Amino acid sequence: MDESKELSDKDIEVIRNRANAATAGPWVSYIEGRDHLSGSNIIKMAKDTPKEKDVELHGAEPADYDFIANARQDIPRLLDQIEKLQNAMKDRA
Repeated sequence: MDESKELSDKDIEVIRNRANAATAGPWVSYIEGRDHLSGSNIIKMAKDTPKEKDVELHGAEPADYDFIANARQDIPRLLDQIEKLQNAMKDRA
């Protein structure tokens, strides 16, 4: 994917395939001191996934946890919006 150009249909397909291949969401970040009182900062993959699938990022800041966890929900929504806008532009042409 060439990061200096607009997203092509192929680029969007590749990104969507990566998102679809990831563990189902929603993902939630749990930050020590903010969301719980003791333990590590983690990303919980989904309500029904075992604790062993929780993600711990060594050296990451709370904002990094929030960004990564929310990307699981945000990326598919952004892709849907991009495709909607691209289709609207094609219909106008």
